[in-house]
Amino acid sequence: MDATNQLGEFLRARRERIRPEEVGLGPGVGLRRVPGLRREEVAMLAGISADYYLRLEQGRERHPSVQVLDALAGVLRLDPEATAYMIGLTRPRSRRAVRPAAERVPTSVLHLVGQLSMPAFVQNRYLDILASNRMARALSPNLAPGANRLRAVFLDAAERELFRDWRQAMQKVVGQLRADSAADADDPRLAALVGELSLKSDCFRQLWARHEVRGREGVVSRLHHPEVGDLDLYCDKLAISGAEGQLLVVYHAEPGTESERLLALLGSIAASTPDDGVDSIRPGDPARLYPSE
Repeated sequence: MDATNQLGEFLRARRERIRPEEVGLGPGVGLRRVPGLRREEVAMLAGISADYYLRLEQGRERHPSVQVLDALAGVLRLDPEATAYMIGLTRPRSRRAVRPAAERVPTSVLHLVGQLSMPAFVQNRYLDILASNRMARALSPNLAPGANRLRAVFLDAAERELFRDWRQAMQKVVGQLRADSAADADDPRLAALVGELSLKSDCFRQLWARHEVRGREGVVSRLHHPEVGDLDLYCDKLAISGAEGQLLVVYHAEPGTESERLLALLGSIAASTPDDGVDSIRPGDPARLYPSE
């Protein structure tokens, strides 16, 4: 992940995805050697000079006005989430201290995770699993503390089989990571994770290069569990107060559905398996999260 020119990379990626006919230029305007719109076309449609837009893409101009950003958002057909992300890339970033390797999940949240009868876990902004309950680990072994959701879904073939619409699900995952990265584009740990996955997964590299932005709205995950079959589960992510970057993630089924019945069956299977209940990363145990460091 190149943190030095995030705005320029974003503009170029989104420009290349706009067809000329979408903005009223017509597909046959000149010989096109690049996909999407030319730089000068974006500049013309946004009402700015071609030289100024070139400086934006090259990273020589990093703080355009609100009026310019609004115009570019219209030309590039950005939705509100992508527009907010673009604006965030132009804001000065604070030099915060590096986060500790081990993160503490609030005790009250650990109790809550353990008491929930549905799959629940806590993840940080890097998608490391910090805590999970028995049901979460029954849903997937990769929901055990110490695992990383990104590494699991892109590098573990068994985890990939859990998703009936894996490609669409990964578009949402990468889009959410992209949205979260705007505030910390120079975070070395995030950059290392993105770099690792870009080398090891063609799919991740392609999705990351698209610069799509997704919010954390609740979605329905279409899963296939090897023991109970197909599950359609809501996946809600709730920010944990007082724990920066941590989210409580809960999978749950719509009442009265076949998925609710199968989730209860999974609970019965999990209850018959030896397990300590809630599990979490202990402070001072960073090796479980970052075995390569």
